Amino acid sequence: MSKAPKITPQDAARILSEALPHMQRYDEEIVVVKYGGHAMGHEETARAFARDIVLLEQTGINPVVVHGGGPQIEAMLKRAGVESQFAGGLRITDAKTLEIVEMVLAGSINKQIVGYVNAAGGKAIGLCGKDGNMVVAKKASRRVVDPGSNIEKVVDLGFVGEPDKVDTFVLDTVLGRELIPILAPVAAAADGGTFNVNADTFAGAIAGALKAKRFLLLTDVPGVLDKDKQLIEKLSVAEVRDLIANGTISGGMIPKVETCLYALEQGVEGVVILDGKVPHAVLLELFTDHGVGTLIHR
Repeated sequence: MSKAPKITPQDAARILSEALPHMQRYDEEIVVVKYGGHAMGHEETARAFARDIVLLEQTGINPVVVHGGGPQIEAMLKRAGVESQFAGGLRITDAKTLEIVEMVLAGSINKQIVGYVNAAGGKAIGLCGKDGNMVVAKKASRRVVDPGSNIEKVVDLGFVGEPDKVDTFVLDTVLGRELIPILAPVAAAADGGTFNVNADTFAGAIAGALKAKRFLLLTDVPGVLDKDKQLIEKLSVAEVRDLIANGTISGGMIPKVETCLYALEQGVEGVVILDGKVPHAVLLELFTDHGVGTLIHR
């Protein structure tokens, strides 16, 4: 492995000086970061992400991290001998699957990220949507087309939910007190039960309720790509809708951008889809002129 280029003290000072206007722009603002299951990568990558999040808090930003965990859930389900089924891009969650999903998301993954942030000098607290009734969800359903008959049917997804109400009391109490909330996308049901919620959707609901300055959606791709697979750096809401209509935005990117549009409608100033595997992606996006993803703005 080649060594990183050596940076002179003068270069370091110049970089810090250039970052200052960006730091001032986000001072005391809320930034919600969706940290994806695949973007978590290896331990070294996860620890680097944790250091970046601590740096945000140290510069006066109020970061809120919402994490996924699809690959980790899949691995645990296999170990337990539970076969996964999907419909409309969502995992069908029966009672046994839900037990494992909650254990992995609100347990092992959540506390691992909390540990990494604390080891980097932060003060992280692990929470999920059930804490303080932060996110109350309603049962989700999906319409899928049967490939044999070409007939559309409604699929029962089991204990899969969509955010219905978001209460920011717990987060309002935590933010601004040097604490960094790490949120697992497990939500409460109105009857006190539990729903598994898609992490992108959960993060968008949190960002919207908090009226975040920025919502960063870390994914496995550079951002929204054009027909020639080149990154589109900036899009308006109207342009996003046009790209969906003409098929440029398709497949799994559609629900991601729809989550972005929802967050913007709720009052988020700007949403960025970016590649979570890029080293220091969050810092590059917030503290440099260039950014590394696609900014969707109102």
